[in-house]
Amino acid sequence: MYHKEQKSFPKEFLWGASTSAYQVEGASLEDGKGPSCQDVKSVPEGTTDLKVCADHYHHYKEDIALMAEMGFKSYRFSIAWSRVLPEGTGTINQKGIDFYNNLINECRKHQIEPIVTMFHFDMPAALDKRGSWSNRDSVDWFLEYARVMFEHFGDRVRYWLTINEQNMLTLLGPVIGSFYMPENCTNQMKEIYQQNHHQLVAQAKVMTLCHEMLPDAKIGPAPNISLVYAEKCKPEDVLAAQNYNAIRNWLYLDVAVYGTYNHLVWSYLEERGACPEFSEGDAEALKNGHPDFIGFNYYASATVRENNEMENDGEPSDQQSGGGEAGIYMSCSNPYLAKTEFGWEVDPVGFRATMRELYSRYHLPLLVTENGLGAYDKLENGKIHDFYRIKYLKEHIKEIQSAITDGVAVIGYNPWSAIDLVSTHEGMKKRYGFVFVDRDEFDLKTLKRYRKDSFYWYKKVIESNGCDLEYQEA
Repeated sequence: MYHKEQKSFPKEFLWGASTSAYQVEGASLEDGKGPSCQDVKSVPEGTTDLKVCADHYHHYKEDIALMAEMGFKSYRFSIAWSRVLPEGTGTINQKGIDFYNNLINECRKHQIEPIVTMFHFDMPAALDKRGSWSNRDSVDWFLEYARVMFEHFGDRVRYWLTINEQNMLTLLGPVIGSFYMPENCTNQMKEIYQQNHHQLVAQAKVMTLCHEMLPDAKIGPAPNISLVYAEKCKPEDVLAAQNYNAIRNWLYLDVAVYGTYNHLVWSYLEERGACPEFSEGDAEALKNGHPDFIGFNYYASATVRENNEMENDGEPSDQQSGGGEAGIYMSCSNPYLAKTEFGWEVDPVGFRATMRELYSRYHLPLLVTENGLGAYDKLENGKIHDFYRIKYLKEHIKEIQSAITDGVAVIGYNPWSAIDLVSTHEGMKKRYGFVFVDRDEFDLKTLKRYRKDSFYWYKKVIESNGCDLEYQEA
């Protein structure tokens, strides 16, 4: 739909950016923090360890000051479960509580709204040993952890996100380093979707608990949503797109919002003997968990065609590669889209289409919790000319405004990432931030912070509340 005049961004729009604890903080075993599954996993060749990352743990005041200089209205970050509860349950680590109190207070000092992600790919290693999300007790573990966070931080945190990219944890657990599989498992798919079910129940119970303990707070999920296109108008391709949309996207949000499993996905699981088993009270818990908004990460759309081949198309390599499944769908390249140097397609219009679809399906305000461009940024004479990132973000911000003009309620934009951090797949060499951190894969260098060109551009965008998106390429 073409609009002659675009609506303005809401006055209270939450302009900011995002990080996650295990990718930015460092100090992975300092001050009483227990190891997480990310700390103990085997590190892929070519990537850095997580002991230092961007050393945000020791630089948080400097980093928050830089965010304030950009004019941030919000900062979306995650709390490391094992920094607060080193064993995952039981004894609280006061130094961990102190760190996050200080971080939240620093945000508040600069009038930055903290948006807290409760779980971002980093199950405490002690709970991994007890079965991770495979263990039914994981529902109670997460509830205990949530209660600790609400009690200690709920007086200053008004926006909470439950589980980051739960759909990616389910579909790509081994790729993102958070995969648990019991020994002698006879039906791996059933086990994976049982773990997913435990996460869904845990999420629902935590949303209910949040509303009970913090009646003025808002809470929602944060999946990675890629609207799926059919390769052609061939009816079988359309069915394949519906299949993959349901498996990749709607399963997680249908349960979060409506408390029911998507019918296409349930049928898909039934045929494979992979339906999760409900414990007593699960159905009621799912019905009682009501999100106040939908947080979602968007990087690109996806495109599929029918797949009548007998073989599956191998394992996806990252969150934006879809693979394929016999009789269900086959991912394919979209010839109308450009690609980043890391092979991810770029689809700003698909961003608008995704927001329209999300709002039409769920009628809840939308909060963009990730969106961004990873690139090989270069520090030259103290400057980083990342015009390519500015171009990417500009095109996506324009589509948010179009979606708002379409009638979609969008409450904030928090792209990935506030500062450079360790990429899940490519370590420090793949950079996303507005702030350059002086280190490489294996040399910590100075860890000095440098403002990129995108830093100054985004500052101008925020100052103008999205009215001034122009830039000049260096």
